[in-house]
Amino acid sequence: MRRPTLDILFQDDDFVAVNKPAGLATIPGRVETDSVLERIGREIHLPHTGLADPRIRVVHRLDKDTSGVLLFAKNRAAQRHVSEQFQNNLTAKEYLAIIAGRPQESTGDIDAPLAPHPTSPQRMTVTRHGGRPARTLWKAELRFRDYTLLRVFPKTGKTHQIRVHLKHGGLPLAIDPLYNPVSGGKAVGIFLSRFKKNYHPTKGQDERPLIARLTLHAEKLKFVHLNGKEMEIIAPAPKDFRATLNMLQRHSSR
Repeated sequence: MRRPTLDILFQDDDFVAVNKPAGLATIPGRVETDSVLERIGREIHLPHTGLADPRIRVVHRLDKDTSGVLLFAKNRAAQRHVSEQFQNNLTAKEYLAIIAGRPQESTGDIDAPLAPHPTSPQRMTVTRHGGRPARTLWKAELRFRDYTLLRVFPKTGKTHQIRVHLKHGGLPLAIDPLYNPVSGGKAVGIFLSRFKKNYHPTKGQDERPLIARLTLHAEKLKFVHLNGKEMEIIAPAPKDFRATLNMLQRHSSR
């Protein structure tokens, strides 16, 4: 059976950008049977392995359960050009994050080095000594009773940076099994019944969550093209993210 197509946001002879769906890994892994890298290669008929150009080449990554702008290069020169911008923090990125709680401030600046967690190899942590510099800015876009939509501006690009920094700042993602796990046997997700008055799911059926994955979307990416042109790629938020915000605005605004 043919895999679903990807939403291609931009393409020319040097680059291709897609709106990565949540739940799909950026690159192949030991336990992955599919990835954006492989899928985009099939769709535009370019290899994703080998040395010869043109081929699909990785320049940055998104976590598997994060949606949004994901850029690939089509040749070695383009890969080198943009990879240097990512490595030197010369790209500009904007994310949308639905967090649990309501921050008192309207903006924030989290400047805290990150390092691998000493006892949990899957996680990163803020550390006082050592670690790699990391900085994240944020501003509140929409406030609800129990949630807030933040616009987040990572100024560096460390693994799990936004997730760890927001948790460190008391602003954890509403859904993040790794850094904000649910307790007490609760189901994972944002459910309409938790904030809409007198709402009850259909009798005999379990309520489906509005969203049940990482509440993080990479909305914008700015970089400089090989030709010197400043590029801005925008990825519309996916259906589950938009539906959640719509329901929160209708039934949980304050």
